[in-house]
Amino acid sequence: MNQAIADFSNSFTLNDASVLSLMDKEHGWQNKYRRIMLMGKELPAFDETLKREESQVAGCESQVWLVASWHQDQLLLAASSDAKIVKGLIAIVLAAFNGKSHRQVLEFDMPSYLDQLGLMDQLSPSRGNGIKAIINRILLLAEQGPDRS
Repeated sequence: MNQAIADFSNSFTLNDASVLSLMDKEHGWQNKYRRIMLMGKELPAFDETLKREESQVAGCESQVWLVASWHQDQLLLAASSDAKIVKGLIAIVLAAFNGKSHRQVLEFDMPSYLDQLGLMDQLSPSRGNGIKAIINRILLLAEQGPDRS
């Protein structure tokens, strides 16, 4: 287990229910956008040593780094970006998957979650593709399972 990933993961306190609750309290897309930016500010510090070429997520307009480690059957995630809004989108995605079991990650209904948030209708096509690339990377890690990371 990578300690930098574990530290990030354990410091990240949002979960999918809290994200849905926070976003539900906001009215209008401008307020929701502001909330997304605030969630991005809540991401723990991302260890600079994790910003390697192999941790970059292809398909994102901005630079995005995503690393994962399994501890027992728990997926530990750490991610960051050079763009404020993307950091918020990362927080939304990590809230769904971080600290979850292999089975929970694979069974999570991401399309429903994103639909409840109303995100995909509001994001530019390039941002939408970026969030999908992040999700797909996490799902690939989950499909490989705890024994492969």
